[in-house]
Amino acid sequence: MARYDMSSADCGALGAVASGALYFQLGVMHAIGRGAPVDRVSAHKWLNLAAREGVADAARMRRELALEMTAEEIADAQRAAREHLRAH
Repeated sequence: MARYDMSSADCGALGAVASGALYFQLGVMHAIGRGAPVDRVSAHKWLNLAAREGVADAARMRRELALEMTAEEIADAQRAAREHLRAH
């Protein structure tokens, strides 16, 4: 079975077709290190975008993740989410 490495991909091409469910899956992948290294900033970014699309589980998971993050990490994640929205 193929394993997709999302660690180096910005996933920029997803902007036009991405849904809240896809953003949620990317957030989970980065949060638990499945198919990508554990990266709380990226996880928060994708979960933030999923929550914006109405995925309730994403908002809950983002809140839980934020408890393990520094204020600087959260700010970086929010900035990355805004940049993604501007680009797409």
